[in-house]
Amino acid sequence: MKKCQLAAQLYTLRDFIKTPEDIAKTLPKVKAIGYDAVQISGMGPIAEEELVKIADDCGLVICATHEPGKKIFEETGAVIERLNKLNCHCTAYPFPHIMPECKAGVLDFAAKLNEAALKMQAAGIKLCYHNHAIEFERFDGELMLDLIYKNAPALQAEIDTFWIQAGGNDPVEWIKRFPGRQPLLHLKEYGIRKNERKMFAIGDGNLNWQEIIAAGKACDVEYFIVEQDDCNGVDPFEELRRSYDFIAENFFD
Repeated sequence: MKKCQLAAQLYTLRDFIKTPEDIAKTLPKVKAIGYDAVQISGMGPIAEEELVKIADDCGLVICATHEPGKKIFEETGAVIERLNKLNCHCTAYPFPHIMPECKAGVLDFAAKLNEAALKMQAAGIKLCYHNHAIEFERFDGELMLDLIYKNAPALQAEIDTFWIQAGGNDPVEWIKRFPGRQPLLHLKEYGIRKNERKMFAIGDGNLNWQEIIAAGKACDVEYFIVEQDDCNGVDPFEELRRSYDFIAENFFD
């Protein structure tokens, strides 16, 4: 992995990016840890032009965003316009804003994802899908996540390692399914504390990072994105630093 391919998901720092002033203080701290890129999510209101200037001034690439699912479906043009203002060519559908309750519902959901992906593709933007564990529900014997990807061929993948594991599946196997179809990969650690599943800094849990990173590289992942939704009371900047140091020591080319 090249250093420039490692990004921080700003949802990890959502409590520190609520205002333009917060954002202007936080992004330089992310750069100081060592990250060269960020994915925008969980951020308070800020003009795209101002956000781009803050990122440019501290040397951070906005490699991707998460956009609200409803907006992706119903205001695809507005999402494209926002991405263009951010000089960003990749986004992801973050979480089902409507939860299908049967196979027909999943197929309709996939068709809408594909429609939005095709519109974005025509504008030079990749739409990815960010999974959680809920997509491992079976409908007529088939996993929801399988049905989505099979029936939305224009859709790209943004595999989340924690949630694949939480859904009872193997992150490495899922990454290997999408050669050339996953520009983004969420690196999220999975571990156990007091009989409860927890998120940790990368390297502090139980996932096989040697195989995960190797699979991502083999499938031409463009950005490996560190995210930690829950830092268990630890300073999230410190958790991002621990993740960065582990990856830099073990996986940078």
